[in-house]
Amino acid sequence: MAAFTVIDHTEIGAGGAAYWEETGIPTDGTYDHLLIKASLIGEKDVYYDPMALTVNSVTSSVYSNTALYAASATPVATREAARANLVNAWWTGAFPDLSNTTIFGSMEIWIPHYANSTNYKSFVVKSVAPSTSTTDSEWLVGIMAGLYIQTTAISSVKIASGHGTDLGQYSTITLYGITGA
Repeated sequence: MAAFTVIDHTEIGAGGAAYWEETGIPTDGTYDHLLIKASLIGEKDVYYDPMALTVNSVTSSVYSNTALYAASATPVATREAARANLVNAWWTGAFPDLSNTTIFGSMEIWIPHYANSTNYKSFVVKSVAPSTSTTDSEWLVGIMAGLYIQTTAISSVKIASGHGTDLGQYSTITLYGITGA
């Protein structure tokens, strides 16, 4: 049976935060996999805010991702390679009039075999950026598969807004170590 252990739980306080980062992830075999669950809101005046995820403080072109998402009635597939971070996952923004302070997006990030020092690291990300709008282009749902093209074990993870704006107050991020799965 799988066991989930909380490594870090953070709730963003008043004034927001430029990013969330956990730098103390054990790579000694304590856990088999990592799971991040987040409830996020951005402070930019957009309907949805893009994720920029990096690991081990590496911001060189060693990330790639493939995504399928819908921000309208027509789904979109995209692939990006040689990036400085993982993208194509989203959370809710502050809407164009900065009126949104209560509708949070959700995100789940699986990082299997994160401490393996032989293979590249993979990510599976599910994200939802809801809206009170009835206009289909003002909400977003997606799934993304990512790759970190390094064999180094992951000892830190950083999540920031792709717009460079703050994560909003009351956003929560929980990092779990998974064993036995």
